[in-house]
Amino acid sequence: MTAGPTSSNTRQQAIDRAFAAYDSGRFFDDLKRRIAYRTESQNPAQADALHAYLAEEISPTLTRLGFTCRIARNPVAERVPFLIAERIEDPALPTVLTYGHGDVVRGYDEQWRAGLAPWQLSVDGDRWYGRGSADNKGQHSVNFAALAAVIEARGGKLGYNVKVIFEMGEEIGSPGLDEICAQERNALASDVFIASDGPRVNAERPTAFLGSRGGVNFDLVVDLREGAHHSGNWGGVLRNPAIVLAHAIASLVDERGAIVVEGLRPPPISDAVRRALADIELGGDENAPAIDPDWGEPGLTPTERVIAWNTLEVLAFKAGNPDAPVNAIPPVARATCQLRFVVGTDSEHTGEHLAAHFARHGFADVRVSVTRSAAATRLDPEDPWVNWVLSSMRVTTGKKPALLPNLGGTVPNDVFADTLGLPTLWVPHSYPACSQHAPNEHLLGSVAREALGVMAGIWWDLGEDARRIVHIRAGHSAEPMAHESSGTRFAVAALTR
Repeated sequence: MTAGPTSSNTRQQAIDRAFAAYDSGRFFDDLKRRIAYRTESQNPAQADALHAYLAEEISPTLTRLGFTCRIARNPVAERVPFLIAERIEDPALPTVLTYGHGDVVRGYDEQWRAGLAPWQLSVDGDRWYGRGSADNKGQHSVNFAALAAVIEARGGKLGYNVKVIFEMGEEIGSPGLDEICAQERNALASDVFIASDGPRVNAERPTAFLGSRGGVNFDLVVDLREGAHHSGNWGGVLRNPAIVLAHAIASLVDERGAIVVEGLRPPPISDAVRRALADIELGGDENAPAIDPDWGEPGLTPTERVIAWNTLEVLAFKAGNPDAPVNAIPPVARATCQLRFVVGTDSEHTGEHLAAHFARHGFADVRVSVTRSAAATRLDPEDPWVNWVLSSMRVTTGKKPALLPNLGGTVPNDVFADTLGLPTLWVPHSYPACSQHAPNEHLLGSVAREALGVMAGIWWDLGEDARRIVHIRAGHSAEPMAHESSGTRFAVAALTR
């Protein structure tokens, strides 16, 4: 790809401006200021900090970039507000929607390594420590700084419009996000969604993902009687609920962890997804656990098991008092389980599938209760936007980017893909060993600097190519429209293969 200038400045100059934000210390100062806000959405006492982060930090940042901003009341959870912003150059131009979240999990201040604190950005070699440095303050700070560099390099005109939906409740399940997006559907109407969250496949390899696996959390309870009974007097004649529940759970998966309940299994992996995952190796970063090669669905690679298949996990199991056991048969056993699933799974009927399975296998005493669910999403890996973003990242970095059809975990992508109906592209700026949600959370400075260049390239290339890609997706010819510049044409041939 060769990027043709649309003004006296070029694509590389925009990227250099983004690098300069890092090299000068401006990016560090911005992130340091943002880390200092104790935006723990899990802590009701920090409600004021959630509002302040939007009013004092994000809104002024976007206003300086030419956005009009408003803080919107959450229709579901008032203490976690939203910010909606837009930068409209021309309603006839393509529009990109971006997203970020400013809330973090609890700081767990006392558990951090000596010399570190969650609310102070500290540097040790390549690691920038602080709560939110990886999730998500560092990531949205990269995107806003890169956008600023491109606006400046283009002389104030991007050649497209940008809208922002910013939330303060992602770490508590994004309450109200779906409702506010439905309510503000017209205000958020766009042509493509581009945002950043989650990790790269590893620190060295730029990554894009197109959605996420969904998740269903459910409780299994076996409640057989009132009160515990002495195991010496009654053992052998009273059913033990823990044993009953253990056998019930074991009936859901085989001895190597593969799901055997047909209704909870996904459709076959498509050729496009297999191709995307063919050169991606799971793990490898520092602190990554050793993979159990014989665990999970047979016939799949470890990467396919995590990204392209369903898994059923037991998250917690309790009977009696594990911390102080007594010689008694407990009356009740409980387990909290989770199904992670990909697109095409009949997840809406998880509870019914489980109940029917237990009935067929004689576990009539197992009560199933679905407690939480999030939908799976995945943009078609052959969508024109996918080749475009990978091409942009490759040109900027000189590296072959990794494409994940979906993240193994879950982000609220269903809101953007389903409620707003947008093609979704995620470009993460963290890495798997970042200690996200744990003490000593950190961002790698080297990754942040590279990401600033990656995002500057993406923001620049939208100005060159967005209208053409929107045109192609609408089912028209790949030929550029007459009013378009002769800028970057790098994706056109591949888009129509």
